Amino acid sequence: MIDTSFLDQLKRFSLIIRKRVTSNYKGARRSIGQGRGLQIKDYKDYVAGDDIRTLDWKVFARTNKLYVKQFEEDRTLTVHLIIDKSSSMNFGKHTTKYEYGSMLGTGFAYLALRENDKFEFTTFSNDIDTIRPRRGMSQLASIVDKLNHLDVKGFSKFEESMQKYRKHLHGRCLVVVLSDFLFNLDELREGLMRLGKHEIKVVQVLDREEKELNMYGDVKLFDSESNVMLRTFISRRLRQKYLQKLNDHSSQLHDICVKQGIGFYQVTTDDKIFDSFFNVLKHA
Repeated sequence: MIDTSFLDQLKRFSLIIRKRVTSNYKGARRSIGQGRGLQIKDYKDYVAGDDIRTLDWKVFARTNKLYVKQFEEDRTLTVHLIIDKSSSMNFGKHTTKYEYGSMLGTGFAYLALRENDKFEFTTFSNDIDTIRPRRGMSQLASIVDKLNHLDVKGFSKFEESMQKYRKHLHGRCLVVVLSDFLFNLDELREGLMRLGKHEIKVVQVLDREEKELNMYGDVKLFDSESNVMLRTFISRRLRQKYLQKLNDHSSQLHDICVKQGIGFYQVTTDDKIFDSFFNVLKHA
Protein backbone atom coordinates (compact mmCIF):
# COMPACT_ATOMS: atom_id res chain seq x y z
CA MET A 1 0.00 0.00 0.00
CA ILE A 2 1.05 3.59 -0.65
CA ASP A 3 2.09 5.24 2.60
CA THR A 4 1.49 9.01 2.78
CA SER A 5 2.65 9.57 6.35
CA PHE A 6 5.91 11.03 5.05
CA LEU A 7 4.24 14.07 3.47
CA ASP A 8 4.58 16.27 6.55
CA GLN A 9 8.35 15.82 6.34
CA LEU A 10 8.36 17.54 2.94
CA LYS A 11 7.17 20.92 4.23
CA ARG A 12 10.73 22.24 4.18
CA PHE A 13 11.02 21.57 0.47
CA SER A 14 9.74 23.55 -2.50
CA LEU A 15 9.45 22.58 -6.13
CA ILE A 16 12.28 24.20 -8.04
CA ILE A 17 12.09 24.64 -11.79
CA ARG A 18 14.78 26.21 -13.94
CA LYS A 19 12.51 27.34 -16.76
CA ARG A 20 9.73 29.88 -16.63
CA VAL A 21 6.28 28.57 -17.44
CA THR A 22 3.33 29.55 -19.59
CA SER A 23 -0.25 28.75 -18.65
CA ASN A 24 -3.65 30.36 -18.32
CA TYR A 25 -3.74 30.28 -14.53
CA LYS A 26 -2.42 32.86 -12.08
CA GLY A 27 -0.06 31.58 -9.43
CA ALA A 28 3.27 32.01 -7.75
CA ARG A 29 5.64 31.40 -10.69
CA ARG A 30 6.88 33.74 -13.39
CA SER A 31 5.76 33.03 -16.94
CA ILE A 32 6.95 34.13 -20.36
CA GLY A 33 3.55 35.72 -21.03
CA GLN A 34 2.64 39.37 -20.69
CA GLY A 35 0.21 40.62 -18.09
CA ARG A 36 -0.27 42.56 -14.88
CA GLY A 37 2.54 41.20 -12.75
CA LEU A 38 5.26 42.67 -10.58
CA GLN A 39 8.19 42.79 -12.98
CA ILE A 40 8.35 44.96 -16.10
CA LYS A 41 9.00 42.88 -19.21
CA ASP A 42 9.12 45.61 -21.88
CA TYR A 43 7.62 48.89 -23.11
CA LYS A 44 5.50 49.69 -26.15
CA ASP A 45 4.12 52.87 -27.66
CA TYR A 46 0.78 53.94 -26.23
CA VAL A 47 -2.21 53.60 -28.57
CA ALA A 48 -5.82 54.50 -27.98
CA GLY A 49 -7.53 51.82 -25.91
CA ASP A 50 -4.48 50.87 -23.81
CA ASP A 51 -4.97 50.88 -20.05
CA ILE A 52 -3.77 54.32 -18.92
CA ARG A 53 -2.83 52.77 -15.56
CA THR A 54 0.10 51.08 -17.32
CA LEU A 55 1.57 54.38 -18.62
CA ASP A 56 5.08 55.09 -17.37
CA TRP A 57 4.95 58.75 -16.36
CA LYS A 58 8.63 58.85 -15.44
CA VAL A 59 9.56 57.93 -18.99
CA PHE A 60 7.04 60.51 -20.28
CA ALA A 61 8.70 63.18 -18.15
CA ARG A 62 12.07 62.40 -19.76
CA THR A 63 10.97 61.84 -23.35
CA ASN A 64 7.60 63.61 -23.68
CA LYS A 65 6.30 60.35 -25.23
CA LEU A 66 3.70 57.94 -23.89
CA TYR A 67 4.89 54.38 -23.28
CA VAL A 68 2.91 51.47 -21.82
CA LYS A 69 4.58 49.12 -19.36
CA GLN A 70 4.31 45.43 -20.23
CA PHE A 71 4.58 43.16 -17.22
CA GLU A 72 5.80 39.63 -16.74
CA GLU A 73 2.78 37.88 -15.30
CA ASP A 74 2.80 35.25 -12.58
CA ARG A 75 1.33 31.92 -13.64
CA THR A 76 1.05 28.46 -12.18
CA LEU A 77 3.00 25.39 -13.16
CA THR A 78 1.43 22.03 -14.00
CA VAL A 79 3.42 19.12 -12.59
CA HIS A 80 3.04 15.96 -14.69
CA LEU A 81 3.68 12.71 -12.81
CA ILE A 82 4.08 9.66 -15.04
CA ILE A 83 4.35 6.31 -13.24
CA ASP A 84 5.17 2.92 -14.76
CA LYS A 85 2.62 0.28 -13.73
CA SER A 86 3.89 -2.58 -15.89
CA SER A 87 4.38 -6.02 -14.32
CA SER A 88 8.08 -5.52 -13.61
CA MET A 89 7.16 -2.69 -11.23
CA ASN A 90 5.28 -5.17 -9.02
CA PHE A 91 8.57 -6.52 -7.70
CA GLY A 92 9.66 -5.97 -4.10
CA LYS A 93 9.69 -7.80 -0.78
CA HIS A 94 8.28 -5.07 1.48
CA THR A 95 7.56 -2.14 -0.84
CA THR A 96 7.20 -2.73 -4.57
CA LYS A 97 8.80 -0.48 -7.13
CA TYR A 98 5.34 0.67 -8.18
CA GLU A 99 4.38 1.58 -4.60
CA TYR A 100 7.65 3.43 -4.06
CA GLY A 101 7.32 5.30 -7.36
CA SER A 102 3.73 6.18 -6.47
CA MET A 103 4.85 7.54 -3.10
CA LEU A 104 7.45 9.71 -4.81
CA GLY A 105 4.81 10.92 -7.27
CA THR A 106 2.43 11.68 -4.41
CA GLY A 107 5.18 13.68 -2.74
CA PHE A 108 5.72 15.79 -5.87
CA ALA A 109 1.96 16.39 -6.09
CA TYR A 110 1.93 17.45 -2.43
CA LEU A 111 4.72 19.95 -3.04
CA ALA A 112 2.84 21.29 -6.07
CA LEU A 113 -0.28 21.84 -3.94
CA ARG A 114 1.73 23.71 -1.33
CA GLU A 115 2.80 26.18 -4.02
CA ASN A 116 -0.70 26.49 -5.51
CA ASP A 117 0.39 24.62 -8.63
CA LYS A 118 -1.59 21.97 -10.48
CA PHE A 119 -0.66 18.34 -10.98
CA GLU A 120 -1.66 15.54 -13.31
CA PHE A 121 -1.12 11.83 -12.59
CA THR A 122 -0.68 9.30 -15.38
CA THR A 123 0.21 5.62 -15.28
CA PHE A 124 1.47 3.65 -18.26
CA SER A 125 2.19 0.10 -19.36
CA ASN A 126 0.50 -1.15 -22.53
CA ASP A 127 -1.42 2.16 -22.60
CA ILE A 128 -1.77 5.33 -20.57
CA ASP A 129 -4.36 6.19 -17.93
CA THR A 130 -4.53 9.90 -17.05
CA ILE A 131 -6.13 11.72 -14.14
CA ARG A 132 -6.93 15.29 -15.11
CA PRO A 133 -5.25 18.17 -13.24
CA ARG A 134 -7.03 19.54 -10.18
CA ARG A 135 -6.22 21.44 -7.02
CA GLY A 136 -6.81 20.50 -3.41
CA MET A 137 -5.82 17.86 -0.89
CA SER A 138 -9.09 15.97 -1.41
CA GLN A 139 -8.09 15.38 -5.02
CA LEU A 140 -4.71 14.06 -3.89
CA ALA A 141 -6.38 11.66 -1.44
CA SER A 142 -8.66 10.29 -4.18
CA ILE A 143 -5.68 9.76 -6.48
CA VAL A 144 -3.77 7.85 -3.79
CA ASP A 145 -6.83 5.63 -3.35
CA LYS A 146 -6.96 4.99 -7.09
CA LEU A 147 -3.24 4.26 -7.27
CA ASN A 148 -3.63 1.77 -4.43
CA HIS A 149 -6.28 -0.16 -6.34
CA LEU A 150 -4.75 -0.19 -9.81
CA ASP A 151 -3.70 -3.52 -11.33
CA VAL A 152 0.06 -3.45 -11.85
CA LYS A 153 0.39 -5.56 -14.97
CA GLY A 154 1.24 -5.57 -18.65
CA PHE A 155 4.48 -4.60 -20.36
CA SER A 156 5.95 -1.18 -21.01
CA LYS A 157 5.29 0.54 -24.33
CA PHE A 158 7.36 3.53 -23.33
CA GLU A 159 7.86 5.35 -26.62
CA GLU A 160 4.24 4.85 -27.68
CA SER A 161 2.98 5.97 -24.26
CA MET A 162 5.11 9.13 -24.26
CA GLN A 163 3.97 9.94 -27.80
CA LYS A 164 0.34 9.74 -26.64
CA TYR A 165 1.08 11.75 -23.53
CA ARG A 166 2.75 14.61 -25.36
CA LYS A 167 -0.65 16.13 -26.22
CA HIS A 168 -1.17 16.78 -22.48
CA LEU A 169 1.87 19.06 -22.29
CA HIS A 170 1.05 22.71 -22.90
CA GLY A 171 3.41 25.60 -22.24
CA ARG A 172 6.24 24.93 -19.82
CA CYS A 173 5.73 22.02 -17.43
CA LEU A 174 7.60 19.97 -14.89
CA VAL A 175 7.49 16.31 -15.96
CA VAL A 176 8.56 13.56 -13.55
CA VAL A 177 8.81 10.03 -14.98
CA LEU A 178 9.10 7.17 -12.46
CA SER A 179 9.99 3.67 -13.69
CA ASP A 180 12.63 0.96 -13.41
CA PHE A 181 13.45 1.76 -17.06
CA LEU A 182 14.50 -1.84 -17.65
CA PHE A 183 13.72 -1.80 -21.35
CA ASN A 184 15.42 -1.11 -24.65
CA LEU A 185 17.69 1.95 -24.62
CA ASP A 186 16.60 3.07 -28.10
CA GLU A 187 12.99 3.08 -26.89
CA LEU A 188 14.06 5.06 -23.83
CA ARG A 189 15.85 7.63 -25.96
CA GLU A 190 12.99 8.06 -28.40
CA GLY A 191 10.34 8.05 -25.67
CA LEU A 192 12.05 10.84 -23.72
CA MET A 193 12.44 12.89 -26.90
CA ARG A 194 8.66 12.68 -27.39
CA LEU A 195 8.17 14.74 -24.23
CA GLY A 196 9.68 17.84 -25.83
CA LYS A 197 11.60 20.71 -24.28
CA HIS A 198 10.18 20.79 -20.79
CA GLU A 199 11.74 20.50 -17.36
CA ILE A 200 12.00 16.70 -17.08
CA LYS A 201 13.16 14.52 -14.22
CA VAL A 202 13.73 10.80 -14.76
CA VAL A 203 13.70 8.74 -11.56
CA GLN A 204 14.84 5.13 -11.90
CA VAL A 205 13.28 3.01 -9.15
CA LEU A 206 15.06 -0.28 -8.39
CA ASP A 207 14.69 -2.91 -5.68
CA ARG A 208 17.73 -3.74 -3.56
CA GLU A 209 17.49 -7.44 -4.43
CA GLU A 210 17.58 -6.87 -8.20
CA LYS A 211 20.24 -4.19 -7.79
CA GLU A 212 22.63 -6.43 -5.82
CA LEU A 213 21.45 -9.98 -6.74
CA ASN A 214 22.49 -11.55 -3.46
CA MET A 215 21.66 -15.13 -4.44
CA TYR A 216 23.67 -18.14 -5.58
CA GLY A 217 23.08 -21.66 -6.82
CA ASP A 218 20.12 -23.19 -8.68
CA VAL A 219 17.28 -20.69 -9.05
CA LYS A 220 14.16 -20.18 -11.12
CA LEU A 221 13.82 -16.71 -12.56
CA PHE A 222 10.45 -15.45 -13.76
CA ASP A 223 10.05 -12.59 -16.24
CA SER A 224 6.86 -10.89 -15.06
CA GLU A 225 6.28 -9.05 -18.36
CA SER A 226 6.92 -11.92 -20.81
CA ASN A 227 5.78 -14.72 -18.43
CA VAL A 228 8.95 -16.68 -19.28
CA MET A 229 10.45 -18.96 -16.62
CA LEU A 230 14.21 -19.50 -16.68
CA ARG A 231 16.02 -22.06 -14.59
CA THR A 232 19.69 -21.29 -14.16
CA PHE A 233 22.69 -21.57 -11.85
CA ILE A 234 23.91 -18.28 -10.42
CA SER A 235 27.64 -18.35 -9.86
CA ARG A 236 29.83 -15.50 -8.66
CA ARG A 237 30.91 -14.90 -12.24
CA LEU A 238 27.31 -14.78 -13.52
CA ARG A 239 26.38 -12.39 -10.72
CA GLN A 240 29.26 -10.11 -11.69
CA LYS A 241 28.14 -10.14 -15.35
CA TYR A 242 24.57 -9.34 -14.31
CA LEU A 243 25.65 -6.44 -12.10
CA GLN A 244 27.89 -5.09 -14.86
CA LYS A 245 25.01 -5.20 -17.39
CA LEU A 246 22.64 -3.47 -14.97
CA ASN A 247 25.19 -0.78 -14.15
CA ASP A 248 25.96 -0.28 -17.85
CA HIS A 249 22.24 0.06 -18.61
CA SER A 250 21.74 2.67 -15.88
CA SER A 251 24.88 4.50 -16.97
CA GLN A 252 23.67 4.68 -20.57
CA LEU A 253 20.25 5.86 -19.39
CA HIS A 254 22.05 8.59 -17.43
CA ASP A 255 24.00 9.60 -20.56
CA ILE A 256 20.80 9.73 -22.65
CA CYS A 257 19.23 12.04 -20.08
CA VAL A 258 22.29 14.30 -19.89
CA LYS A 259 22.38 14.71 -23.69
CA GLN A 260 18.71 15.70 -23.68
CA GLY A 261 19.07 18.09 -20.75
CA ILE A 262 17.04 15.82 -18.46
CA GLY A 263 17.73 15.26 -14.77
CA PHE A 264 18.49 11.61 -13.93
CA TYR A 265 18.17 10.10 -10.45
CA GLN A 266 18.31 6.53 -9.18
CA VAL A 267 16.55 5.43 -6.00
CA THR A 268 16.10 2.09 -4.27
CA THR A 269 12.90 0.94 -2.57
CA ASP A 270 14.59 0.64 0.81
CA ASP A 271 15.76 4.27 0.68
CA LYS A 272 13.89 6.64 2.96
CA ILE A 273 11.41 8.71 0.95
CA PHE A 274 12.66 11.91 2.57
CA ASP A 275 16.22 11.13 1.48
CA SER A 276 15.09 10.39 -2.07
CA PHE A 277 13.33 13.75 -2.32
CA PHE A 278 16.36 15.52 -0.94
CA ASN A 279 18.63 13.87 -3.51
CA VAL A 280 16.30 14.78 -6.38
CA LEU A 281 15.52 18.35 -5.39
CA LYS A 282 19.00 19.38 -4.23
CA HIS A 283 20.20 19.04 -7.83
CA ALA A 284 17.30 21.04 -9.32
